[in-house]
Amino acid sequence: MRRVAIVLFPHVQSLDVAGPLDVFAEANRFVAEDDGYQITTIGAAPYPMLASNGMPLGAKYTLETAPKHVDILLVPGGPRLPEGNEMPNITAWLREATPLAGRYGSICTGAFILGHAGLLDGKQVATHWSHAQQLADLFPHAKVEADRIYVRDGLLMTSAGVTAGIDMALALVSEDHGPAIALAVAKRLLVVAQRQGGQSQFSPYLTASVDDDSPVAKIQRYVMEHIGEPFSVERLAEVVAMSPRSFARVFARDAKVTPAEFVQRARIDAARRLLEGSEKAIKAVAYHCGFGSAARMRVIFSQRLGVTPTQYRDSFRKEG
Repeated sequence: MRRVAIVLFPHVQSLDVAGPLDVFAEANRFVAEDDGYQITTIGAAPYPMLASNGMPLGAKYTLETAPKHVDILLVPGGPRLPEGNEMPNITAWLREATPLAGRYGSICTGAFILGHAGLLDGKQVATHWSHAQQLADLFPHAKVEADRIYVRDGLLMTSAGVTAGIDMALALVSEDHGPAIALAVAKRLLVVAQRQGGQSQFSPYLTASVDDDSPVAKIQRYVMEHIGEPFSVERLAEVVAMSPRSFARVFARDAKVTPAEFVQRARIDAARRLLEGSEKAIKAVAYHCGFGSAARMRVIFSQRLGVTPTQYRDSFRKEG
């Protein structure tokens, strides 16, 4: 049996807890009794703890009585974590427990707890798209992948927001028991059969500017309306009647990315939507979204999302 442990704390997001644990529980239906998962909950506060939705939660063990040796150790997220203070009791416990764990990781904003424990330094990590920049700012030695649903870096596995924890758990089941068992679990839970880890998060990837008349907002609209065309800083600066130098500085300041980075994100975003919802040929998608060629789009998808356009599209096709 593989022991799966998840750490609970006040105001934890209950779906971050239940989603992944249900994956492991359902997997037990499809594997031999002695080859499944033994699920353990570890509480960091007196019981009952209230989840962020008001649900009271209990745990089998406290931090003091919890088993140190587990095969999979997970830390869920909570809405207060990005702006909240470090929880020293959990930090200290994780520093002792993770070196003894087979695999460990976080769901959603649980990455902030791992960061306080020093477990993200030098690692590629994911979190909810809306808190990716906060995580990168707070833990500058972490390599935050804002696009990704989940990321594996050695023994560490981190996922994006809420339901992405289910994808990560399915990936672990696939690793332990093969893709057929993971698919059976996904069907049982009525979720999309394991989305690719590199798949872009389902989110407003291109965030809107607060001021619709600002240069950033105007450029966002212009790029999306002309996504198949080539762009340069000079051309974009003309759209908002600014000098190229001033435009590049203002755009980077207000959008938090350079114009070139924004254009590439816009092309990726437009392409993934076509791959999800249309039958356009890969070459046609690449041309429509301004990549120039299918080969170029393949390179960029592989670099930025960790999957090819074909793999991305295939993850949306229904299983027969």
